[in-house]
Amino acid sequence: MNSPHPPPPAHRSSPRGEFASAPETNQVTDVTPRRSTSAKFVVAGGFGVGKTTLVGSVSEIPPLRTEEALTNAASGIDDVSKIDSKTSTTVAMDFGRITVSPELVLYLFGTPGQTRFSFMWDRICDGALGAVILVDTRRFEDSFGPVDYFESRGIPFVVAVNTFPGSPLTTPAEIREGLSLPASVPVMHIEATSREQVKVVLVSLIDLLMQRMATRSRASAPRRSELGRMPAAH
Repeated sequence: MNSPHPPPPAHRSSPRGEFASAPETNQVTDVTPRRSTSAKFVVAGGFGVGKTTLVGSVSEIPPLRTEEALTNAASGIDDVSKIDSKTSTTVAMDFGRITVSPELVLYLFGTPGQTRFSFMWDRICDGALGAVILVDTRRFEDSFGPVDYFESRGIPFVVAVNTFPGSPLTTPAEIREGLSLPASVPVMHIEATSREQVKVVLVSLIDLLMQRMATRSRASAPRRSELGRMPAAH
């Protein structure tokens, strides 16, 4: 005698075959958005060294620029003898942003290069975790001021030598010696127009900060001799 109802299928069919054998699970996927951390980096250096170019080449947003045309009124004040192709100058700051990872966003602030605008540096550098000092080997002496500035304030920095046509060829060791830098300060040669090379510079600065944080953590940890004896259990 035939049953009035057909037996249920042994397995529930799936509209998509690739999920037919997937085991059921009670796990809940965590979809809570991760909180990102932001960090402020400063790009500094002498007049016409390529700070605006560096920020613009790596920024994921249209960079904020405060450039004004060079005029005859600045003759005798701004030395353009070795950068005669420069027609404008930053009078306040540059600003850009780059997302390194979902957890880290970098905000880049470029300083003005002329000495007459040096009074703005304290405001621009306020809250900065680190700095990139750009160097032009045609005007090497312009790098002394920025190096002294960040050293005196204890702000970690890396040195990036921007390559220009006709620049004297140098090695990182020669740059380090000329600026009297310790071995812990990274020195590299780059082209500020290259996004990938600028990213390498920023990653090296992040690594430097991480190393310093790790060193401080170890230094602040209590030594075994300071821990004393654990109290006896009762």
